[in-house]
Amino acid sequence: MNGAMVDLAVDYPLLNMFWTMMMIFLWVLWFMLLFRVIGDVFRDDSMSGWGKAGWTIFVILVPFLGVFVYLIARGRGMGERELKRAQDSEQAFRSYVRESAGPTSAAEELSRLAELKNRGDISATEYEQAKAKVLAT
Repeated sequence: MNGAMVDLAVDYPLLNMFWTMMMIFLWVLWFMLLFRVIGDVFRDDSMSGWGKAGWTIFVILVPFLGVFVYLIARGRGMGERELKRAQDSEQAFRSYVRESAGPTSAAEELSRLAELKNRGDISATEYEQAKAKVLAT
């Protein structure tokens, strides 16, 4: 049993191990690129259904050529669309936080401050400072 392990290590040199690791890395990288291109095809709202079908068939039938042609033809727009999606997502998150955070108008904020003062949660000095801050904006 121990002799078989030694033979296996001798039969698979270090450079072959590095070559195998590089091939696995490139294979995973290729699939990530392929899925990103297919995802971009389906997320693009400006492309017609026929265009999406054509690019998908092209990428599936001739994967390497299809992906490289797509990156050459639409690569710049791919980054711009991704940036727009990220900005839209950030804007939606900010508006959700703004809505969830509480009152947005000065009158609502003043009524909330008055309620906190009446309950004794804040002192009269804190109330006046917060009121001045709300009225300043």
